[in-house]
Amino acid sequence: MYIEIDFNSEEALYIQLRNQIILGIATSEFQEGDPLPSVRQLADTIGINMHTVNKAYTVLKQEGFIQLDRRRGAVIAVDMDKLQAIDDMRRNLRVMLAKACCKNITREEVHQLVDEILDEYE
Repeated sequence: MYIEIDFNSEEALYIQLRNQIILGIATSEFQEGDPLPSVRQLADTIGINMHTVNKAYTVLKQEGFIQLDRRRGAVIAVDMDKLQAIDDMRRNLRVMLAKACCKNITREEVHQLVDEILDEYE
């Protein structure tokens, strides 16, 4: 597992870690049932605080991407209900598309970008 953290980014480290794991799931680097490293192992590997990894894992659990088990640790478990996922996406897209409209980004440019990104996950 390769996780890349940008220590110069303004984005919180736990969010970067969360996003890297979600991208790993989307690109099939991580499969349903795959274990993630322990909090301590991942913190040592990346060079961040254990509490940061723990926070990322907690957020991933709340979002339905992993399960936390005392014996097995963190395990990929994409159990988020599809309708809930669509509602979440709609909420996030609404704001992003409003920003795009403010910057005069066209419908065609948005569609092209969406297609481009989705192609990365196929």
